[in-house]
Amino acid sequence: MLITVDPAARASLAEQIAAQVRTAIARGELREGEKLPSARDLAAAVDVNMHTVLRAYARLQEDGLIELRRGRGATVLRSGNASFDQLRSLVGELRDQAEALGVPLDDLFTMIKGAR
Repeated sequence: MLITVDPAARASLAEQIAAQVRTAIARGELREGEKLPSARDLAAAVDVNMHTVLRAYARLQEDGLIELRRGRGATVLRSGNASFDQLRSLVGELRDQAEALGVPLDDLFTMIKGAR
């Protein structure tokens, strides 16, 4: 798993790390029971403060994706490969509906980016 951060990005460094781990879990690149790098090792690898990685891991734990155990590190609780496949299917359906309504893909992307 390769994690990169962009200090100039709008999202915080912790959010960027959490999002990349979340995506890796959703894609099945990280599987249930797999250990994540220690906060210290990951912080050194991406050149951020260890507490930034700990914040990212805490968010992932709150989402129920990982388990944090003192002295044992972070472990993936569930694999999301099926969830990613389901999301891909939904995106395909959305694209098909947009085409049927005559909505250009660029407009659809803009709509998706603005959705909250």
